Amino acid sequence: MSALHLRGPLLVGPHEVADSAWVVDGRVTFSRPTAIREISTIEGWVLPGLVDAHCHIGLGPDGAVDDATSEAQAQTDRDSGALLLRDAGSAADTRWVDDRDDLPVLIRAGRHIARSRRYIRNYAEEVEPDDLPAAVTRQAARGDGWVKLVGDWVDRETGDLGPCWPRAALVAAIAAAHTAGARVTAHCFGEDGLSDLMATGIDGIEHATGLTSDTVGSAAERGIAVVPTLVNIATFPGIAAGAEQKFPRYATHLRALHARRYQTVREAYEAGVPIYAGTDAGGALAHGLVADEVLQLARAGLPVLAALSAATWGARAWLGRDGLVEGAPADLVVYPDDPRADLSVLRAPAHVMLRGIVHSRP
Repeated sequence: MSALHLRGPLLVGPHEVADSAWVVDGRVTFSRPTAIREISTIEGWVLPGLVDAHCHIGLGPDGAVDDATSEAQAQTDRDSGALLLRDAGSAADTRWVDDRDDLPVLIRAGRHIARSRRYIRNYAEEVEPDDLPAAVTRQAARGDGWVKLVGDWVDRETGDLGPCWPRAALVAAIAAAHTAGARVTAHCFGEDGLSDLMATGIDGIEHATGLTSDTVGSAAERGIAVVPTLVNIATFPGIAAGAEQKFPRYATHLRALHARRYQTVREAYEAGVPIYAGTDAGGALAHGLVADEVLQLARAGLPVLAALSAATWGARAWLGRDGLVEGAPADLVVYPDDPRADLSVLRAPAHVMLRGIVHSRP
């Protein structure tokens, strides 16, 4: 029988460091194993596998992609150190990923649920408000404890961002999801849809660039999690340029949301809103960017440990998955230097271990 000795420091928590641990049969133990014939050693700064709390495995610019493309997306995330992925909506059936020990753990939200003709083509199940609770129940069955709504999008009548759902439909839909045992999150860029979403018992908001002092307070009071996806929000100026001719109000609005993005995230964090790291990879954005998202959170004003926790200890606890604890699957990343001293260290892990197997980085 063989074992792997991890000679740390192991960053078990924001303020908890262990000197060493062992990996036996793909799991972590802090007790030196006995009756082991062979022990190999890895040294470095060890973190639990990183979390991308908003990405899309199986999704491309035109909708669902084939399994080979989905596999490449998941491998790219794995090699970046992102070993736990919350898939925030995908048109592809990716349950086969669960059978692959070499691919990250995937927590699905089923398929996006959008108002008819109010989202990207081929991405979502599109319904009208009366049918929203039934759609939520369907997607809860496809997911792993999450459902994803499209809360706002361009309204062709106003030429600007506008809420997609009346409050009554949201109340019924979120109740249906909770009855099915699923949490609910919603895409929301603008300001106008946030109050209704937060008043309905929703569990999370994606992007949330339209947060104001009032809705920041509501999110903090209710414990509503926010995944800002700042590496995606960086694309707003380009989106605005492409929309300028057809939807000038929308373009102007996107530029304003982009300009205050860091202030928005900083004020949410300072108010006590739970913040988690997500890239929005998939669709038009490349996978493997979780380190960049952590750096963006720090640039927005989160303290280093808070930004790190948003992709490690805190994010894993929020999603109900273990970190570096006794008996947990050995999903971890080893770095040559202390990421607490320099978050850019996250961009170049020395070793990535998934289920106790070390995967060489390309």
